[in-house]
Amino acid sequence: MQRYALLFSVISVLASPLRASPPQANISNGVIKARFYLPDPQQGYYRGTRFDWSGVIYSLTCGGHEYFGEWQDSDNPNLHDRITGPVNGFGADPDSGDGFLRIGVGYCVKRSEGTKHPYQIADHGRWTVSHGANWIKFIHEINVSKTQQGYRYVKRVSLTPGRPEMVIDHVLTNTGRTAIQTDVYNHNFFVIDQQPTGPDFSVQFPFKLVADRPLKGLGKLDNNVLTYTKEIPESEFILAFLSGFGDSENDHRFSVENRKTKAGVRMVSDRPMSKLLFWSPRTTLCPEPFIDLNVKPNYSDRWSIRYTFYTLNESSSDARGP
Repeated sequence: MQRYALLFSVISVLASPLRASPPQANISNGVIKARFYLPDPQQGYYRGTRFDWSGVIYSLTCGGHEYFGEWQDSDNPNLHDRITGPVNGFGADPDSGDGFLRIGVGYCVKRSEGTKHPYQIADHGRWTVSHGANWIKFIHEINVSKTQQGYRYVKRVSLTPGRPEMVIDHVLTNTGRTAIQTDVYNHNFFVIDQQPTGPDFSVQFPFKLVADRPLKGLGKLDNNVLTYTKEIPESEFILAFLSGFGDSENDHRFSVENRKTKAGVRMVSDRPMSKLLFWSPRTTLCPEPFIDLNVKPNYSDRWSIRYTFYTLNESSSDARGP
């Protein structure tokens, strides 16, 4: 096992005399190989204030297919969405006073009006990362005396031995004096075999889909399946809240498949969804399921997400959805 303390950048490796590369780690179970960018306030690949810094996967290969990667052109680590992989975004209330706590990021404060990035991180908290051959664990801890808020957030990503399966376990412990009432969504950011979003893709759910707005002629809903009518142009995207699911965790699942490259991925969670957003530009597909969290002081909550990666086979049930 290797262990890193990441309050300050201690594992960055210089890529050149002028610029350091982001700290990284790789894990594998012999079936899947996953590559991560690690949280680091000074040299991290992502240093924005929107997304949780842990579990940023920039490459995951399985069965000859790639499932995550770059989906936009940017080298700005502070850009709010310059991130990759199945990352979490936690709710926050930026308008409540001068500062707010964003889980997986830190204590954020407002910048001067008119600045490019409206928030900055006043307290990064403490990051600790450890990993073995087929697992990696991130711990983020922070306590803010000004607001009496604090938490210990643990995310563990593991690759099941001998199987095309990745499990992400989360534990959030409230170490402050006020309840943590928020939601969290997984953005997913699938980039499958570098294929453009279009008719070769389909996204399947276990319930009949209803969209809150038109899909602008770019996609259509057929019972429980979302398909695309054409390749999405550079400047266009689909954005809609989808409904039709119930209050059972059995509805918190979906699959994304590409019939051209025969790549598929299925996601299943152990918590019911509170809402479901779907965002899809040309370069990535993002089912974004939300869950609600309400953690009292000195209590913990936990949830888990399981991904199964597969190659489509007409004679296999893997080709038939979630």
